Amino acid sequence: MGTELHIGIDAGKIVVSGRPVGTRTGRAVPQRSGSVTEMVPVTPSGATREERTAFACRLALPLAFLTALVAAAGVPWWLPAIASAATVAAVWRRQARAAQAADFAIPAGARVILAAEERAVFQRGVRVARRVRRAWPALPGMIDSTADHSLTRALDDLATLLVRRQELRRLQAELSAVPHQGVPGDSPAVAALAEQRDHAERLWREAGRQVNRILRGLDRTALAQESLLRERAIGETARQAERVLTGLAPGAPAAHAAPELADHTDAVITAYRELSRASS
Repeated sequence: MGTELHIGIDAGKIVVSGRPVGTRTGRAVPQRSGSVTEMVPVTPSGATREERTAFACRLALPLAFLTALVAAAGVPWWLPAIASAATVAAVWRRQARAAQAADFAIPAGARVILAAEERAVFQRGVRVARRVRRAWPALPGMIDSTADHSLTRALDDLATLLVRRQELRRLQAELSAVPHQGVPGDSPAVAALAEQRDHAERLWREAGRQVNRILRGLDRTALAQESLLRERAIGETARQAERVLTGLAPGAPAAHAAPELADHTDAVITAYRELSRASS
């Protein structure tokens, strides 16, 4: 994979690509986090054709008046007329696009996840990856480019495996639908068909195991980070309570109640190592 990953999720598919993902219809806004850019669809405006036409007419009236003023000043009338027409046309196209639901284009070489089961799995992976990235600002000094690469690589590999899995499911359905009534059971063709069914089943199960391994790695990473942050918050609360109690009881020995978290930091580092192994 490259250093960047672009993801577009619309109502019917998920597009995962090393190149920027644009829209064929509708609008989307980019949300970048590290080396991953998610294109988030914008809710359609819902403006009807009649409403867009009325707006264009209201816009055209002052532009026509401005064209007349400019022409009266001695400027060739066709220059402001062309500019006005171009403005109205551009606004019309923008409003027409905004009224439609987002439909992402498919760049060359992109992975496209169409099956509902695989879309749900990938969206789960994206949600967990967001949890992982959200914790990074609170973990300065622990997160570097290696962590970002591991997380991006995991999503990239997850997309590849899910595309393979949906194709294997499609192939399994096609093989199962092949009619063989009336053909002798010991026919070489029937035996070959059964062998290919078994082969497709084995590949499908193996892809599922790899998908689960990546998801477990993502979950473990998110949980390790969140656990560390919770322990830090508890430790800070304990330190504040210790200072207050020490002030209330002068001369009392300090009861160092704050937990040591250095050992727990290793859990986060170990989780990233396991995530890298799962996606390789």
